[in-house]
Amino acid sequence: MDESGVAGVSCRPVSSIWDYANPQLRELAVYEPGKPIEETARELGADAASIIKLASNENPLGPSPKAIAAMRAALESAHLYPDGGGHYVRAALSAKLGVPVDHLILGNGSNEIIEFIGHAILRPGAEVITPEHAFVAYKLVARLFGAKLTEIAAPDFQQDLDAIAAAITPATRAIFIANPNNPTGTPVTQEAIDRFMKRVPEDVVVVFDEAYFEYVDDPPDTFRFVRDGRNVIVLRTFSKIHGLAGVRLGYGIARKELIGLLQKTREPFNANGIAQAGAIAALADEEHQRRTKQITDAGRTYLQEEFAELGLPFVPSVGNFVLVNVGNGAAVFREMLQRRVIVRGLKGYNLPEWVRISVGTMEQNRLCIAALHEVLNRAGV
Repeated sequence: MDESGVAGVSCRPVSSIWDYANPQLRELAVYEPGKPIEETARELGADAASIIKLASNENPLGPSPKAIAAMRAALESAHLYPDGGGHYVRAALSAKLGVPVDHLILGNGSNEIIEFIGHAILRPGAEVITPEHAFVAYKLVARLFGAKLTEIAAPDFQQDLDAIAAAITPATRAIFIANPNNPTGTPVTQEAIDRFMKRVPEDVVVVFDEAYFEYVDDPPDTFRFVRDGRNVIVLRTFSKIHGLAGVRLGYGIARKELIGLLQKTREPFNANGIAQAGAIAALADEEHQRRTKQITDAGRTYLQEEFAELGLPFVPSVGNFVLVNVGNGAAVFREMLQRRVIVRGLKGYNLPEWVRISVGTMEQNRLCIAALHEVLNRAGV
């Protein structure tokens, strides 16, 4: 009891939250997503419909109409818990991909599966290897679990798998390879992957993040390593070509024993029922996927041709985005925003001179280039 005679909780004085918080969180940067379009519109005094968002590598066509219909129908059952095991989604993926159902796991976006990997195999003293300019989520998950992060130089923005293999140590637990890479859009060949995998020890988990797989004309086959029983996890998502970024659903493919390990880290009902319904319909709508890829191919070619005409260095991409050097990424981002076009500045990737521009509809692409012309013609930008 305190001096008043009232029972209370005795506690030691604490000078800082860091006296008891996990120490690895102190230096961990918080992922900062962009503002909602509606908030940006409010700040600019504009109609939200007039704003062009080319910052997040989203599908400008939106979801398949069949997926929208399926999700609307699923709303009628929103009071029920979703299928906790994702039975029907995994069955559809199994049939589509030709892998057993027990080789598949669902995540709240493929990002959640990256976190599963952290829970399963990372700890203080472990090492994670990634290429330079890799997707920031790999760095965040390594630091979250107290692992050491080793970044390997990427000359000319190309992932150097030979150098990554040479950097493996006894402490290495996971290697993340995005193919194609985000934010550079650069691919890794089958030959390079095969050569790399011959040098990777059996106890190292290799994660091939293939979020943009469907945009690649002749993608490598990484499933062969899963079939061979290697410690390989392939990540895919419904956020990109399927246009379901807003409902969050991704999946991982790995051998049965590795999937079983990841399942132990998964929260119950992590994949919501609306997303599952939309994913099954989206997976079956191959025409929507073909149309998305055609628009992306044409739009990417247009953007790259325009960047060349403007004399702007860019990285040839096979994804649905292009990395382009504009001299001052932060300034160009701000000026483009004033013209109601949102692009992605890349200071957080140690690329302060660059921006990443997603491929939109052709009308959006043309408006983006027109705005970029205006911005670059301004003194001091």
